Amino acid sequence: MKISTKGRYGLTIMMELAAKFGEGPISLKSIAEKNNLSEHYLEQLIAPLRNAGFVKSIRGAYGGYVLSKAPSEITTGDVIRILEGPISPVDFTEEDDPAKRDLWLRIRDSIANVMDSTTLEHLINYNAEDNRDSKEGYMFYI
Repeated sequence: MKISTKGRYGLTIMMELAAKFGEGPISLKSIAEKNNLSEHYLEQLIAPLRNAGFVKSIRGAYGGYVLSKAPSEITTGDVIRILEGPISPVDFTEEDDPAKRDLWLRIRDSIANVMDSTTLEHLINYNAEDNRDSKEGYMFYI
């Protein structure tokens, strides 16, 4: 599974809104300029996030977007599923070898577990120095 620009840029939008949570609306133009992204593309990505109830639009001269929930209540899995669809490393059918099918299911579940346990709050408060030697970091077994 490869996350496209939809998922990556959508997560960027959500992290920017999370970082300013409670401070008022943020324009997509400011997010686009800060991250050197296309404002038009971000407009396409914000619609499904708004329709899913994760962001609200505020109209007016000082309008923009705000999170509908606290950053601690929105996971990266929520954002990626809205923009990318179901999380799965491969498409497999019922006819696949049971051993391979089990492998793909375990990989899918491991990815989903990491994404569903990582909130926007975790991402905006992440400090690389604190986590470099952490014994509580993620360990993946494939």
